[in-house]
Amino acid sequence: MGRSAYSYRDDPAVPAFPDDRPLVLFDGDCALCSGSARKILKADRTGVFRLAPTQSELGRALLVHYGVDPDDPYTMLLVQDGRAHERTDAVLAIAARLPMPWRLAVVGRIVPRFIRDFFYDFVARRRRRFPGQAWCAMPEAGASAGRDLADRVLG
Repeated sequence: MGRSAYSYRDDPAVPAFPDDRPLVLFDGDCALCSGSARKILKADRTGVFRLAPTQSELGRALLVHYGVDPDDPYTMLLVQDGRAHERTDAVLAIAARLPMPWRLAVVGRIVPRFIRDFFYDFVARRRRRFPGQAWCAMPEAGASAGRDLADRVLG
């Protein structure tokens, strides 16, 4: 993840996308991940985040750009201010931009990253075992409290 800011703009494999807001890439084939994406949209009442499934053209291209296997993404990515964040760094950065009580999750930063990421990886490796794998990757229209999803869900 050590690339320079906005390096994806110079990568011809990455389609152009609006990067004026943070973009959350999530595994759209995973019930746990899709559920998390829905929770982000619901909690994000001011429209801070955009989301895209990793299975979309944009999602796959960004995963490859940042060295993540697009056929088995082990992490969600948060692309914010031109830089990618993964695992618990991404989760905590998202929580920091959401309203209370979600924002309280940032206290997790007191736990060393290697410990946080160990538990993240433990769940991520087992995420497809959770029930509900038939869920649709795209959040439903009501999930954003009437906000135009075409502007918030890319892909």
